[in-house]
Amino acid sequence: MATPLTPSPAAALYGDMDHELRATRRVLERVPMEQADWKPHAKSMSLGQLAIHVASLPAFATAVMAADELDALATPYREPTLATREELLAQLDATAAGLRDAVNAADHAAFGRNWKLRAGEHVMVDRPKGEVLRRALSHIIHHRAQLIVYLRLLDVPVPGLYGPSADEPTM
Repeated sequence: MATPLTPSPAAALYGDMDHELRATRRVLERVPMEQADWKPHAKSMSLGQLAIHVASLPAFATAVMAADELDALATPYREPTLATREELLAQLDATAAGLRDAVNAADHAAFGRNWKLRAGEHVMVDRPKGEVLRRALSHIIHHRAQLIVYLRLLDVPVPGLYGPSADEPTM
């Protein structure tokens, strides 16, 4: 009798990660960076800020896997300056590759270890790495959805991600 294959922790917990990163790339491929300053509302991020944030977010998830804590005061984060769609896609490709490598290299125990986000002595997050990683992926998806709304408002064709879209009726 054949032994059933046991998926790696990464495959079992984050089997959708590659799909979500590819879907994110499909959205970023549509971003008209020549309209980077456009905002749907005064309180909103600009199109460029949001797109850069989406392209850069996998690096945060990689940081979760790389260490057991991050002190935001000791390591302040600044998003890169990206001016073109090509730079945006290169940023996503690089951060997504780093995330894939970090997740695939981790053993099962790594996902259970706690991770802390702090600002000096103030602890903002203290949760298992696996949970923080899942929330980081959800955060990417959340901002990607915002970006899709921006595209729709700018009359940019929206790609189908989980099935057809009004702009791509067949996939």
